[in-house]
Amino acid sequence: MRDERRITIREAYAEASSFLRQRGVREPEANASRLLEHLLGESRSGLLLRWPEPFPREREADWQRLLERKASGEPVQYIIGEQEFYGLPFTVTPAVLIPRPETELLVEQVVRLGRQLFGKAADGPGAGGVASPTVADVGTGSGAIAVSLAVQCPSWRVTASDIAPDALAVARANAERNGVAGRVAFVEGDLLGPWIERGERLDLVVSNPPYIPEADEAGLQPEVRLFEPRTALYGGADGLEPYRRLTAQLGELPGMPSLVGFEVGQGQADEVRRLLERAADWNEVRIVPDLAGIDRHVIAYRSKE
Repeated sequence: MRDERRITIREAYAEASSFLRQRGVREPEANASRLLEHLLGESRSGLLLRWPEPFPREREADWQRLLERKASGEPVQYIIGEQEFYGLPFTVTPAVLIPRPETELLVEQVVRLGRQLFGKAADGPGAGGVASPTVADVGTGSGAIAVSLAVQCPSWRVTASDIAPDALAVARANAERNGVAGRVAFVEGDLLGPWIERGERLDLVVSNPPYIPEADEAGLQPEVRLFEPRTALYGGADGLEPYRRLTAQLGELPGMPSLVGFEVGQGQADEVRRLLERAADWNEVRIVPDLAGIDRHVIAYRSKE
């Protein structure tokens, strides 16, 4: 008697995509591919080369468990424990918000303007700049912003804060993973509180705080609403409470930072710009759209005193 024909890896992918689509999963093909790459330890190109191979029998039970988790709504990033951000690998767990592509644009803006104000990291200080600006990443979560800034600008002195100890543990691990553990400090505390308590002057403040209005919770995708940490999602009744507190706290620092960059929710940019304009006398407060055309970042900067 001949063995029952074994399905190929490509057929397993096709069946998984169909299963996830029937269960209402968004982007079923992309999710099936990413889970299969994780299961088999392959890159996307490596997986394509293995399409004709029989699916390994010893991995069938693991494969079914992965698909059931995804079908239940769990984000694929939590299932595989990883998300790429700004070209770097980041460990993610349910203790932290999953880094989003739009936040990469915030890092890009901060790096570009920061180098203009403080000098390009690789070349030392620029005209009127400082060699090692002090940088605060407020509400760091996975550490995506802080670690990316430390990688891009080695001379910057980066400190990252979070109110959640579990999130800080993930962020520390990501700093180690990306080779900047010795150049990023981590502190537990609420918003700018740790720097205010220490009387520490800051040159640059960057934050992607919780900004979803609490009333919007029911309308969120289940992947977000049921799995990502609440403290990283909701910013009060209108989503703007963290920005009110942050802009008020800027005045409690020993000196006003030269550069502040915030990520904001849809429809919030104008009000956040007004909050920043009331907080200090800036050279410019600009609103930067994301790739979908949504006003996503508010950047304020001023020349060094």
